[in-house]
Amino acid sequence: MKPPAFEYLAPVSLEAAVAALSNEDAKVLAGGQSLVPMMNFRLLAPSLLVDISRIPDLAYITEDGDGLRIGAMTRHHAVEMSDVVRQRFPVLHAAMAHVAHLAIRNRGTIGGSLCHGDPAAEWPGLVLLLNAQLKTTKRTIPAGDFYHGALATDLADDEILIEIQFPGLAPGTGWGFEEMARRSGDFALAAVAATICLSDDRATEVRIVVIGAHATPLRLTAAEGLLTDHVSIGAAADAAMQEISPDSDLHASADYRRHLVGVLTKRALAAAWKRAA
Repeated sequence: MKPPAFEYLAPVSLEAAVAALSNEDAKVLAGGQSLVPMMNFRLLAPSLLVDISRIPDLAYITEDGDGLRIGAMTRHHAVEMSDVVRQRFPVLHAAMAHVAHLAIRNRGTIGGSLCHGDPAAEWPGLVLLLNAQLKTTKRTIPAGDFYHGALATDLADDEILIEIQFPGLAPGTGWGFEEMARRSGDFALAAVAATICLSDDRATEVRIVVIGAHATPLRLTAAEGLLTDHVSIGAAADAAMQEISPDSDLHASADYRRHLVGVLTKRALAAAWKRAA
C-alpha cells in the first residue's frame, strides 16, 4: 500500500523543524519504522513530514557522571553495540535484542519509539524503569509523566524530543529483563523489567515495570513494596498480576497476559536478585 500524498521537508536545524511543525497535520519523521507503515495502511495522513535526520548532533551516547545522555536520533543498534551502555546499563543492552529485527534496529531511533508510544514497545518501559528524564525543545519531562495512554504522549504538536537522560544506577544494582513474544522480533505479548538494590541480603530499592499488558508502561508499586517489606518474590509476582489492566486482542487474551506477567515478574526479580547478590 502507498500513503496519501504529503509534503516533505528536511530542515537542518531544530529551530526550522519546530517552525515547520506549526503547520497543521505535520508529523516528525525520525527513523520512520512506525510512522511510515501507519501511513501506508492509511491509519495516519499527515499533510507534511518534517524529517529531522539531517539535523546535526542528535545522535550520540555520552557519559554524564555515573549516568548517560543519549540523543533522540540514536539508532537502536548503536545502543545495542555500545560498550558504555553494556557496562553502565546492562538491562538496556539486554533489552535491545528484543527490539524488532536487526534491519529495523539499524534504522529505528530511540526518540521515534518513545514518541510513538506503543505500550508493547521496549523503550517506553525502559525509560520508566531507569527513571529517565526526556529533554525536548521546550522542557524536560520525567519518564513517569510522558505517557497519557496508548500512542498518547505529553508532547505538544510543535515540540521535539531531543535527548534522554539516564541517572546512574547505584553500585551493585541487580537487573532482570524478561519478554514473551509470538516470534523473535515481534512486539511483546508482555515483558517485565526490574532492578533491585540489596543491603544485608534485603531489598532496599526495587523498581518493576511491565510492558505490553497495560495501556502504558506501568510501574508495579504494590509488588515493589512487598519486596522492600521482605515478602517473597512469589507474593510480589501475585501482586503484579493484580496491578495491571491488560486487553484482549488477536494475539492474546487478557487472562493470558495477566498470567504471563506473573511468570515474567518471578523470572525478572529472581535474575535481578541474583545479580545484586
